[in-house]
Amino acid sequence: MKPKKIRLFVRPYCGWCHEAADWLTERGFEFETLDVAANPDARKEMMQISGQGMAPVIDVDGRVLADFDTDQLAEFWDKLEQPAG
Repeated sequence: MKPKKIRLFVRPYCGWCHEAADWLTERGFEFETLDVAANPDARKEMMQISGQGMAPVIDVDGRVLADFDTDQLAEFWDKLEQPAG
């Protein structure tokens, strides 16, 4: 699966955020990182799309996973790769 757009909402000192970024990088995915601590607009958007203020939040072509670890990210990604139907 090759997503069109991946955005990762993070906080600077969030271990799960760094692990999520590493997970994506190790698999060769390009993604935009949005620091919700430094960017109030990114924080507001993260809260709108996820319904919460906890990071990390990932948006893959409009499909959102919030407040996760890398095991949950792997499960989410597996579901994204399954054919629709």
